[in-house]
Amino acid sequence: MESLVAWYQSTMGDFVPKEVFVFFVSMLPLIELRGGIVIASLLKIPLLKANIICIIGNVLPIPFVLLFIKRIFKFMKDHNIFKGLVEKLEQRAEKKSSGAEKGEFAFLLAFVGIPLPGTGAWTGSLIASLLEFDIKKASIAILLGVITAAVIMDIVSYGALGMLLG
Repeated sequence: MESLVAWYQSTMGDFVPKEVFVFFVSMLPLIELRGGIVIASLLKIPLLKANIICIIGNVLPIPFVLLFIKRIFKFMKDHNIFKGLVEKLEQRAEKKSSGAEKGEFAFLLAFVGIPLPGTGAWTGSLIASLLEFDIKKASIAILLGVITAAVIMDIVSYGALGMLLG
């Protein structure tokens, strides 16, 4: 993340406010809020402000993923556009979702909330969409998962635990 911050500072730092940069980083698949919080801490954005920016940035694309990803994937496979990548993403989502149908809400909340590689709001939304989970329940579970991930990343990135105890 430090190299991403260095790149931002050397290329866009004079033109793009650091909050806007963190917002867009939080929207990106794979990086998401987890990376956004780390970058916000490195850029010295206050904790509360960073959380608001990163949570909104991470959650904003999720309804679009839930509503449209199956159609987009079908179009891409039908027209042989990144067909291999789409199939790989579908297989990954299927593999990571084993056993999710029974406790879909708790599964999605934990899957999105525990910041491990390959988890997060984007993958959680992909799983929910491909397995046809109820969109309202999935949205709430994903939002709560993002908030949970924010708290965990706050503790790691900002030393919030030390601030609470000290």
